[in-house]
Amino acid sequence: MSCCDLLPDLLDYVDGTLAPERRAGLEAHLAGCEKCHLVLDTTECTILLYRAAEGPTLPADHRAALLRRLEEACRRARTG
Repeated sequence: MSCCDLLPDLLDYVDGTLAPERRAGLEAHLAGCEKCHLVLDTTECTILLYRAAEGPTLPADHRAALLRRLEEACRRARTG
């Protein structure tokens, strides 16, 4: 596996959903490639930071208005 082959599988690897044979190849590559291991560490840290951060919340009336606008836009897009 090359560095370029690793990238498409990286998120599935982090999520634990990568097929076992692909996982083995990815782990073998990571064991010998410091740069890819750094990419993996950075990706995992970014995901952890994102999950730990509190996102902004919308008041219920604003959320409802936003959803209505999105639904209307989808309807208009479907009808052309």
